[in-house]
Amino acid sequence: MAPPKRHPTVLLLCGDYVEDSEAMVPFQALQAFGITVHAVCPGKKAGEFCRTAVHELGSHQTYTESRGHNFTLNATFGEIDYGKYDGLVLPGGRAPEYLAMDQTVLDCVRKFSESGKPIASICHGQLILASADIVKGRKCTAFPAVKPVLLAAGAEWVEPRTMATCVVDGKLITGPTYAGHPEFINHLVRELGGAITGADKKILFLCGDFMEDYEVIVPFQSLQALGCHVDAVCPDKKAGDTCPTAIHDFEGDQTYSEKPGHTFTLTASYDAVDASSYDALVIPGGRAPEYLALDETVIDLVKKFMESKKPVASICHGQQILAAAGVLKGRKCTAYPAVKLNVVLAGAEWLEPDPIDRCYTDGNLITGAAWPGHPEFISQLMALLGIRVSF
Repeated sequence: MAPPKRHPTVLLLCGDYVEDSEAMVPFQALQAFGITVHAVCPGKKAGEFCRTAVHELGSHQTYTESRGHNFTLNATFGEIDYGKYDGLVLPGGRAPEYLAMDQTVLDCVRKFSESGKPIASICHGQLILASADIVKGRKCTAFPAVKPVLLAAGAEWVEPRTMATCVVDGKLITGPTYAGHPEFINHLVRELGGAITGADKKILFLCGDFMEDYEVIVPFQSLQALGCHVDAVCPDKKAGDTCPTAIHDFEGDQTYSEKPGHTFTLTASYDAVDASSYDALVIPGGRAPEYLALDETVIDLVKKFMESKKPVASICHGQQILAAAGVLKGRKCTAYPAVKLNVVLAGAEWLEPDPIDRCYTDGNLITGAAWPGHPEFISQLMALLGIRVSF
């Protein structure tokens, strides 16, 4: 009898002011797909964190930067056993500027390259690739400002058609910005030997101004990476309009802190939504659910999904909408602890989120307490939809 196949293990190389989404989206998406991910940073240990940066393109000549979430590491850089890893991910942001000067980082990257293991690098992460001298003669893209360095390092520069266009050259995967995460992550999963089945699904995201940044972008791009068709809508807005997001973090205060997040672009028009054409509904948390719960069209939409028994996945404060829609009576449900009152008064059986990353499935309903639970939240939705990633 052949031994069972081992699921891959990937190393994610972080640093202070790594781009927020470029660390967390691959970190949680790959975990949701059954891949073990160890996030490390030179000079730091498991349990410590890296500050992150939110980079956005707008009307200025270059991107803007603001503070992101604090990203918690789950492994120690000084204890890396390279033989146990099947791939390497290099996020962008400002961290690569100084990581590219760290000899231990360059040695790490060279070991992955010499062993023929996949390396996926995005945005400014390619500064590290150039410094490690592994791009000579290789097709490569990056954030446009990195082009001169890659050319000087001997890379064959590929101009990105859009900021979502990725390039694959052998085991090297490069992308220009976090907009390319779906393609970027999909390529990495396949290079790791993954096969995706059952992803011919159409999923609707119910968005609003100041929804939580991670709670929309992580599941949205994770499902896109699987090959699902994903639409994001917001009442009174159209395809191409945007929603500002909020960064909610746990920083030692009595409640979460809030900072501005990325601007999220909607992909469909709310008024044109036909609930019957979708296979599932996802409701992010943050502050948006407070006012979306007062919108009768939102309530009707949620009721249609629940009555049809299609999967509904709601996280954090999203359950305020479920409570207002009157669809929780007799259902087992968790949420961010501050939303317990809404859930209990709506007639649900409260499930304590202990630890905070616990998620629960009750029939067609998936509920989670906060963004640390995304791997479980996404994997439970995949299970209801019949989507599998096998190795």
